[in-house]
Amino acid sequence: MNNNDLVAKLWKLCDNLRDGGVSYQNYVNELASLLFLKMCEETGQEDELLPQGYRWKDLQAKLGQEQHQFYRNMLVQLGADEHPIVRAIFQNVNTTITQPAQLTELVDNMDKLEWFEGDKGKSRDDFGDMYEGLLQKNANETKSGAGQYFTPRSLISTIIKVMQPQPREVIQDPAAGTAGFLIEADRYIKSQTNDLDDLDDDDQDFQMTKAFVGLELVPETRRLALMNCLLHDIEGDKNEGAIRLGNTLGSAGENLPKANVILTNPPFGSASSSNITRTFVHPTGNKQLCFMQHIYDALEPGGRAAVVIPDNVLFEGGKGTDIRRDLMDKCNLHTILRLPTGIFYAQGVKTNVLFFQKGTLDNPTQDKNCTKETWVFDMRTNMNTFGKRRPLTEKHFDAFINAYGSDKNGQSERVEGVYETLGAIYAEKGAEGKTSVEHISEKAHKVDSARFRKFSREYIRDQKGDSLDISWLKDLEATSAENLPEPEVLAGEAMVELTEAMSEIYKLMQALGANDEADALKQLLEEKTEVRK
Repeated sequence: MNNNDLVAKLWKLCDNLRDGGVSYQNYVNELASLLFLKMCEETGQEDELLPQGYRWKDLQAKLGQEQHQFYRNMLVQLGADEHPIVRAIFQNVNTTITQPAQLTELVDNMDKLEWFEGDKGKSRDDFGDMYEGLLQKNANETKSGAGQYFTPRSLISTIIKVMQPQPREVIQDPAAGTAGFLIEADRYIKSQTNDLDDLDDDDQDFQMTKAFVGLELVPETRRLALMNCLLHDIEGDKNEGAIRLGNTLGSAGENLPKANVILTNPPFGSASSSNITRTFVHPTGNKQLCFMQHIYDALEPGGRAAVVIPDNVLFEGGKGTDIRRDLMDKCNLHTILRLPTGIFYAQGVKTNVLFFQKGTLDNPTQDKNCTKETWVFDMRTNMNTFGKRRPLTEKHFDAFINAYGSDKNGQSERVEGVYETLGAIYAEKGAEGKTSVEHISEKAHKVDSARFRKFSREYIRDQKGDSLDISWLKDLEATSAENLPEPEVLAGEAMVELTEAMSEIYKLMQALGANDEADALKQLLEEKTEVRK
């Protein structure tokens, strides 16, 4: 049975648990534990990873209340195991299954699945791919929860293709989530090195134990990430694994090793954060702007980064302007990709990817005037809105990849242009002189209608006031029923605008000294919207 079929069947087993009150998120946590045990059995790694008496067959041999009690004890024992990564994966893990019959049914049904495809057994990577599929399924099914930690795989794959991570590079994700960026970077390197067989023993060991470093704030999410890494043969540090637990905007972030490559999607939300305990050059309560400072400070000279950020990072004034100037001084911000709407769990959030290199190609240690020009690819204006009904695929990024070029630092020869891309909407006058919205080729190939353009540092400074919110395409305001955004996208955009407005009013009231009134209004809003921290 192929991996896609197994993912579908494993997810189907969730139905009975949901009827018993187990949420999607908890189901993935339950399945992670059981899938790990099954993986160890199928790949012959039980002796390497699991103690005697706490393996798949030991669990399967028991039934009913005895099995349920054994499983609870098993999780406790594995959470105190001698193997540091196994211990980290199972530490403080409890089952949310309260009915023994449900556990028995789940274990029996998992054991009956065809884990072989013909005569070929499943490798650890196969189990890793299955696990990735389950995480994606969970993100697609939930409006929050795991969805906020799951960057669309088509976007991750595109970023990896243009960034081209190499063997012996330290690759960091300071907001690791379920480790999607690190997994895809590892997959890319393996595809370029014959599954690491082209590397010597020392380099292979480096790739498995030192190449990938992530940091995740939420313990449950770190557990999913550790599992994901281990299933893909990324062991990481012998004590902490590839994904550390901690706050990037605190001391844990300061202790991360310098990186050659940083690939990340920091958490959304511009509200002030109490988790910021580090001292940054440009102090701010906006955690996204703090993440930006961490990223360009954590790069080795000549290192490169790709960062997914929401629009507010591009235009926020005050400290935001100072941080963007600092970024463009210390790094060559060579490319910005304006992403389409509707691709993240927070439907109303508009996002971008910033691509930059620390220093310059000629002088990696340069820390002034590194950015000379920035190329912007607009994949948002006059584009379809993506979502469940119209998923974003890797093919949608083909035009961007071609425009970016083959140089990983964005130094390929580039030409302003790109007039056709998959998913674009074009307007053309119909026979009656009315504008219709159709998917047709643009006839007027002028620079101001191109999707890929360059802007000098002088233009950004003098004309934009160091705002990076750069757009030029005329919005056709497509109104056909086919191309209207999905209702949840429209509602999400309205919610984001209202939340931003309320955040600004709250800050204003605090600045005016009306702290008690501000807190009272905040509490009232939380009660009315049933929002809790």
